[in-house]
Amino acid sequence: MKALLLAVGLGLITVLQAQDPPASGEDMTAMSGKWYLKAMITDRETSQKKPELVTPMILTVLEGGNLKAETTLLINGQCKEVELILEKTSEPNKYMAYGGKRVVYIKPTEVKDHYILYCEGEIQGKQVRMAKLVGRDPESNEEALENFQEFLRDKGFSQEIFFPKQSDTCPPGTDQEPEA
Repeated sequence: MKALLLAVGLGLITVLQAQDPPASGEDMTAMSGKWYLKAMITDRETSQKKPELVTPMILTVLEGGNLKAETTLLINGQCKEVELILEKTSEPNKYMAYGGKRVVYIKPTEVKDHYILYCEGEIQGKQVRMAKLVGRDPESNEEALENFQEFLRDKGFSQEIFFPKQSDTCPPGTDQEPEA
């Protein structure tokens, strides 16, 4: 379950850097704020269950251009808080996470405030590719979804797309556990 939580959180974080990044030294705080996971896919099944519900990701730009993301996932009736740090690289729109075990690339869609996060790396000792569609609002956007599906075809994904349920908070009556 930890691997899935980390993968979801990592994908959420990286989307925000996909905005036109400011030139070096400029204020990057415009990337901070709330983002929604709208769709996701992986090319390999893991033993982890998909989240029943996700809260919006809150992104904070840290000193040096790294990003901190915080979100909560409901899995098996338990809310899991996830906090991740993405380390900026010298390449635009490329980040590293988990000690270099995962690389995340960010691709803007043709729709304002919607991005595709593409991640390659190791989860549970296996190489996995995943992609996520994120946006500034929780509403479905057909044009952004079409862009996402085209990207998936170009990358050779054939698995079914997962559409997580959104909520601003963890439902009452669920246990909340911080995820280390």
